[in-house]
Amino acid sequence: MQSLSQPTFAQMLGALELECQAFNLSLDTRRVSNPVACLKRRGLSDEPAGFEEFRQIFSTEIAPQLSASNGGRYWGFVTGGANPVATYADWLVTLYNQNVSKGGDSIASDVERQAIDWLVSLFELPVAFEGVMTTGATAANVLGAMTARQYAGSRQGIDVAKAGCKDLDCTVFSATPHASMVKALGLAGFGQDSWVKVAFQSDTEAMDTQDLALKLRQCTSQGKVVIASAATVTGTDFDDLVTVAQLCREHQAWLHVDGAFGIFERLLTGAAGRTQGIELADSITLDCHKWLNVPYDCGVFLTRHPQTLFATCNVDAPYLANDDNVRPFMSLGIENSRRFRALPVWATLLAYGKQGIKTQIQRNIAQASALANWIAASSEYELLKPCNLNVVLFSASASNKHDTPSLLAQLNEAGQVFMTPGVWQGRAAIRCAFSNWRTEQADVELAISELARLVKGA
Repeated sequence: MQSLSQPTFAQMLGALELECQAFNLSLDTRRVSNPVACLKRRGLSDEPAGFEEFRQIFSTEIAPQLSASNGGRYWGFVTGGANPVATYADWLVTLYNQNVSKGGDSIASDVERQAIDWLVSLFELPVAFEGVMTTGATAANVLGAMTARQYAGSRQGIDVAKAGCKDLDCTVFSATPHASMVKALGLAGFGQDSWVKVAFQSDTEAMDTQDLALKLRQCTSQGKVVIASAATVTGTDFDDLVTVAQLCREHQAWLHVDGAFGIFERLLTGAAGRTQGIELADSITLDCHKWLNVPYDCGVFLTRHPQTLFATCNVDAPYLANDDNVRPFMSLGIENSRRFRALPVWATLLAYGKQGIKTQIQRNIAQASALANWIAASSEYELLKPCNLNVVLFSASASNKHDTPSLLAQLNEAGQVFMTPGVWQGRAAIRCAFSNWRTEQADVELAISELARLVKGA
């Protein structure tokens, strides 16, 4: 590649500056979603096209069809924006291009360890928790399932990481696991359909702890795993983690808590709030590309049993020889080759601090509440559940001439806002999640205008 004509850093920085300016200026007018995007078909050329040709094609064919998912009105799933400091840090990640696998050749591994320590402090968790940065909550949940599997095996004299699952006797319990957790159970060998469904409380997705207690008592498996939520993705309901943790201790069950975005509630109410008991978990999943607003992709897996995680992921090989005093990240996670994704997290925590992050969360919750209040007062829409965090769940009312799925399709097709579907107690729903630092009250008012316009056009 050195023989090819390469762009200078001045050219690249100049082009990047122009692209950043153009994108940021377009956020208010760019379509929030682009469901009809189409990439021009072209074959791979034998001859190099060069940097300027790439720029031209990107600017004319690709950039116009990218969504404004980084903007303040993308409310699908639970999607954060990339805050300015994290954006700059992510540019540095690419510039320095570190492989954070085992350490010993740069400070990058130390930055990741400190970022994890800071997250443990941010959420007021015991210092016994250690962990690893992942690509997101899915990968963190995979590690949760695999580490729980290793624990269950150790109670039966089986090193599952080496011997496999064929002799493993283990049952998994959950009430309302996220789809990524179900996927993780399949990837870990438990099976997507093999977990035991625990009842949930009336009008919520929160686990019925009495039913969990009954099912744990009745279970004859030597290994037990409980998957709890903080919070559920549709109803934003929190399991009673104190009681769940107590039951897990009584039955020697591994407790994994999926707190992808709900753990950030802890910044508002502290350790005595709705996440009370998460500090008792054996392992925790959280996402940084949600409410911490760092660029995709970045999740975190935390556990108070790092030695079990190490036993799960470590592979002995001469060329991967480790320093016995420090557990390398490639032996604590799925990948051997790892991006320096901790730097945007470290930079965000340093630059904004706990108070800055808390303030942003409070703003998003207030914005969600404002939209929920308008929907509750509307005759054409029905608020399906009180908004108790950052997710607004609603549907078309009985008097609305449109059904809920068609309303959502029309809303997203207009391109002003983006929301995603859901199901609440068997009813089709529209789900709107606020987690972007860019969102302003004006964005909420625009969304209200769009919802009102759809009704008037019925």
